[in-house]
Amino acid sequence: MDTAPSALPSTSTPAQDARNRRKGATAAALASAVEWYDYFVFGIAAALVLGDLYFPAGSSSAGVLASFATFAVGFLARPFGGVIAGHLGDKRGRKPMLVLALTLMGVATTGIGLLPTYETIGIAAPLLLVTLRVMQGIAVGAQWGGAMLLATEYAPEGKRGIYGSFVQLGVPIGVVTANSVFLLAGAFTSESAFAAWGWRLPFLVGLLVLVLAWYIHKHVEETPEFRAAERALAEKEREEKGQIAEQGADKGKGGDGARNSPLRTILRGHLGTVFLAGGSFAVNTATFYILITGVLDYTTRELDMNRGAVLTVSLCVSLTQLVLIPASAALSDRIGRIRIYGLGAAGIALWAVPMFLLIDTGSLLWLAVGTFVASCFLSIMYGPQAALFAELFTPEMRYTGASLGYQIAAVLGGGLAPFVMVLLLETTGTSMSVAAYIIGLAVIALGSIKVLADRARSR
Repeated sequence: MDTAPSALPSTSTPAQDARNRRKGATAAALASAVEWYDYFVFGIAAALVLGDLYFPAGSSSAGVLASFATFAVGFLARPFGGVIAGHLGDKRGRKPMLVLALTLMGVATTGIGLLPTYETIGIAAPLLLVTLRVMQGIAVGAQWGGAMLLATEYAPEGKRGIYGSFVQLGVPIGVVTANSVFLLAGAFTSESAFAAWGWRLPFLVGLLVLVLAWYIHKHVEETPEFRAAERALAEKEREEKGQIAEQGADKGKGGDGARNSPLRTILRGHLGTVFLAGGSFAVNTATFYILITGVLDYTTRELDMNRGAVLTVSLCVSLTQLVLIPASAALSDRIGRIRIYGLGAAGIALWAVPMFLLIDTGSLLWLAVGTFVASCFLSIMYGPQAALFAELFTPEMRYTGASLGYQIAAVLGGGLAPFVMVLLLETTGTSMSVAAYIIGLAVIALGSIKVLADRARSR
């Protein structure tokens, strides 16, 4: 499904090209890992402590719902980050938007770690928490497209899938790191100390993001595909200006033809592709957040399972993704993105009911089995997803198009999923309603994937 070559001719030496590729891929992977770490610590904290500290209410369910609603607000903000950074990233470059996203995330996450509770400053506490969560959402919405393109647009020919998976690895690395830091904070503090200040420590690690932002700004070059697209646009602009001058047109009508707004281009001619991309991925992001956040709340609050044990299971399951994600991405370089992507979506649909039957046993072993198999199917989808989304759009609108597709899926799937899960459990009293929710999203995904596959064959 390539719409543009993975590697472009360069005037630099092969050794310099290889060094730039390694540096770009490493920077993209690190940016993704630290950004997702910052984003995930909020989800874990939302399931464990934020409801009581910032949304005191008459019941634990009401506090958790309010906390998860704040969690969802971050997802609602993500498309705005994707639109703003996508527009500027397609016009000004991938690197500066990635640096800006990292800086914003570092400031927001550190701010949450220092934020007083409701008991200290009253209603200002949840309002400020929501504001900082919105900042996190904008930052991660801006980050994914920049990191993904920094990796895939540096990729050698035929290896876009595996290079794109370096960015996707940021998710399991972020989950593992976030869970590990929370486990350490819980291990070295008492229950009361953890509720009072121990939970803040994982957020203060967000300061390290600012160091990475500085490094990328100083030491990483812009991608070769973006530089080539810039040269092509500049040449087209010069030609159009010359034609206008020859025709004697007035000044007010010239100079803008070649540099159309990337967002306007997407909205006018490629919005269907954006929604198909979002529809294909919503089940993945919804199931993922149900596993790392919703299941954590469900097992500890409803099934009375030990918090540390459940976090350990989540950590171990996430470790397996470090192998499965690049493996599925590498396979997609050989046999095609759509085939691998569709297999993962079908697996999620078939496993949703068995997974919750196993979780409902209250056994750590069956919890591990259920979430591990689901995680395998998520990895099969997630590995090739970066390259697939990049190949749906041409370089001059790729940041905008890919980011919008990803963030629409994040809103429809991930942001609402933990909230919907709690709501379904409260209203139906059975986890099978959550399984049905996942299956419904999987059907939408399979339909979207089929349309994308048909379009690819027609081209």
